[in-house]
Amino acid sequence: MTETAPPESEGRPGIGRVEAFSDGVVAIIVTIMVLELHPPISEGMDKLATLWPVFLAYVLSYAYVAIYWVNHHRLFTHATHVTNGLIWSNMLLLFALSLVPFSTSYLGEHHFNREATLLYLATMLLPSVAYMLLQSIIRRTGRQGPAAEAYYRSYGRKGRFAGLLYLAGIPLTFLSPWLGIACAALVAILWFLPEGPVDRLFEGRAGHKAP
Repeated sequence: MTETAPPESEGRPGIGRVEAFSDGVVAIIVTIMVLELHPPISEGMDKLATLWPVFLAYVLSYAYVAIYWVNHHRLFTHATHVTNGLIWSNMLLLFALSLVPFSTSYLGEHHFNREATLLYLATMLLPSVAYMLLQSIIRRTGRQGPAAEAYYRSYGRKGRFAGLLYLAGIPLTFLSPWLGIACAALVAILWFLPEGPVDRLFEGRAGHKAP
């Protein structure tokens, strides 16, 4: 009889299945978020304008989910085989992202008040931590070499800095919710930059050493 290979020995086909499942979950998350954009019953642009908090929260969250999808796709090009750690850390990331539609809706419906902003920042911090865990596992078990190591270093620095921004946003929210939202927006800007200030700041200090 042919013995079934254990999950730890799965190669790129197994990685492809994990990616396909993750893509499906992310697509559902985005769909749920857009379904929260309920048009007003009354006619008129003034009624439509009252939806700006809901729409702004949606745009912000859509940007975050898009960033996670892009980074997830890039990270998995470095994965070489499936391990239990990879599967469960990926499931943890998807669970954390699945909470985003709820906190997004709450943030918009409550017009970015303090409690809603605190919940939103906490919800954003969870996938940040989960993603760093997933990346650390792929860094240990995935593709090695100078190019891969440079990728792990660069994205690891950005991930940790993003987490710090979310944490900084929590006490700042008690001063003003918009300061907390500004910290969250800075995270999005950080990831949209192809070579951000964080890379240049640590480039000389990190050298060729892994953080």
